[in-house]
Amino acid sequence: MKTKAAILEEVGGDWQLAEVDLGDPTEGEVQVRLAASGLCHSDEHLKSGSSPVPFLPVLGGHEGAGVITKVGPGVTGLEEGDHVVLAFIPACGTCPSCATGLQNLCDEGAGLLTGQAISDKTYRVTQNGRPVIQMCLLGTFAPYVTVHQASVVKIEKDIPLDKAALLGCGVSTGWGSATEIGDTAPGETVVVMGVGGVGINAVQGAAFAGARFVVAIDPVEFKQKKALEFGATHTYGSVDEALAELPEFTWGHMADLVIITVGEIKGEHIQQALNMTAKGGRVVVTGMGDVAQATVDLNLFELTLLQKKVQGAIFGGVGPRTQIPKLLNLYRSGLLKLDELVTTTYRLEDINQGYQDMADGKNLRGVVIYGDEDY
Repeated sequence: MKTKAAILEEVGGDWQLAEVDLGDPTEGEVQVRLAASGLCHSDEHLKSGSSPVPFLPVLGGHEGAGVITKVGPGVTGLEEGDHVVLAFIPACGTCPSCATGLQNLCDEGAGLLTGQAISDKTYRVTQNGRPVIQMCLLGTFAPYVTVHQASVVKIEKDIPLDKAALLGCGVSTGWGSATEIGDTAPGETVVVMGVGGVGINAVQGAAFAGARFVVAIDPVEFKQKKALEFGATHTYGSVDEALAELPEFTWGHMADLVIITVGEIKGEHIQQALNMTAKGGRVVVTGMGDVAQATVDLNLFELTLLQKKVQGAIFGGVGPRTQIPKLLNLYRSGLLKLDELVTTTYRLEDINQGYQDMADGKNLRGVVIYGDEDY
């Protein structure tokens, strides 16, 4: 079938609206009519080239939720009419990582930026005969997607799909960075560096876990104010500002946990986080950086003698099939804010404005909404 899509033709260019051909589901695949797609900062890494793909064009988008319209052979547990969330990390359930409880490190994740379908290593999206890479094997900047069942999580039909879409990346990643891999304990002090679509959920996750102090750092005043609404107790415009007061209200203890969720992580951010970390404390590195970034600022003397920890994290350290249903139950119970995350909604035609609003610090989350005119 033909569908419209927002594709990237060149590094540094804008998203361009185009018509593409979408293949029917093959073995183990389903087709989904999307209700919404989140505008996540990770797609900006495609534009900048910091997350390189083998070739262009690429169909962006890796947060989405919708309704299954077609089911390919060999699919189990899914049928037409099911409501689903698309997770940017596939979870096949059988590889060594999945089998040992590390679904977020599923071996199929190695192909996220190749565009090659899990089932047969070909391409489901083409344009005039040339293959188009689907971001994270999804490509949610189109009203229809054909994806492997490993990337699909079935949800209950009473959940608003435009809010559920956010669980495919930002909410799950931020919340898990605080509650799962960050392991926030009641009474601890947690610092979140960067209050974007991931960081704001680290803030509310830390507050939910019972942190005494939740410190949010972001240069944008709007995001500082929003952080207070999501559970922050203190906000600052810079690390230096936070360092000036953190020792005072923690009685010299500093932060038990620092979570780095800046839009694009740089080498200097590691030592900045460690400077705020208590003896025996931990730093969780959630933000994405340039694939070529291999140098960091790190005081090895301090790392050893103060027994601090630096931990990488993807999808918050927990698998999508575990995290997404859990978070939806918290949303249903009023313990997870999803509605309040969405600052602005857009048509697909306005996607570049959505990303400009993100760059200008106007949005916590922007969301593309699909309607009848898109299908």
